[in-house]
Amino acid sequence: MAITSRDQLIAALANSRHSLFDKASISNAVVGRFYSLWRATGQPGQGAIPTAPAACTNALLGSLNYLPQPQPASNYIGWVDVATSLATGSLEIHDRLGHQGGLVGNLNTLQSTNLPLTLAGIAAERIGLGDFSQLQWWLEWYADTGSTAVTANVTVVCEDDSTQVVAVPLVATSRASGLYQILPPQGRTGIKAVNSVQLSATSGTAGNFGVTCTRYRAGFFTVVANKAEVFDWAALGLPDLHSDACLCLIQLCTATTTGVSKGVARFIAG
Repeated sequence: MAITSRDQLIAALANSRHSLFDKASISNAVVGRFYSLWRATGQPGQGAIPTAPAACTNALLGSLNYLPQPQPASNYIGWVDVATSLATGSLEIHDRLGHQGGLVGNLNTLQSTNLPLTLAGIAAERIGLGDFSQLQWWLEWYADTGSTAVTANVTVVCEDDSTQVVAVPLVATSRASGLYQILPPQGRTGIKAVNSVQLSATSGTAGNFGVTCTRYRAGFFTVVANKAEVFDWAALGLPDLHSDACLCLIQLCTATTTGVSKGVARFIAG
């Protein structure tokens, strides 16, 4: 089933399931950088640092409290009421498909600990288009690395099964919860796996970082600090959700902290 009419939409909103979120601020942020709220404390609780490659589901601590209606119902994000403590804040909801950790900043040799990270075991409906263009891949930081700026050379597998190396510049002292995008190589539409990471030099401190794969589901831009703003189904694009979706928050920072983010997401089914 799917929502195909206004009457169905109205009925679904009247019976929506609500998920409250209230995530604490993370310090040491950089303006204009993406930060993961996976490790932020609050509601939902602090997600664990992955110690092995894993497919993520809504059973993981750290994901929004999403309770899907059983099939054959189709599930959607129908409404979000959100406020952040930052003016002009950008917050996104992503389906966290897979992650791994255990990479370090004080090695300049090839690192393959807990890699490759693939999409094995993840339902095709969560991945989206078969060219993998709807996916976003990240280097995600769990503990600060050293003060030397380096380049991460990431070996990826593209949608055409070719193996390519993507250069990801890293700033000095990459902080916990920071995200760096791994973009598809020129002429490729998407990435389906990450095989290894090699730093151009040692950053000076081991720290801990890893690879994460997500799929963007919704985003909102709050203009005034600490003012609740509503984004309805039309503003969100009525994104569909798989029953296993591991919904997490990503912040695009406009200050040196991520700020407090709180609100309610309404999930509907048809």
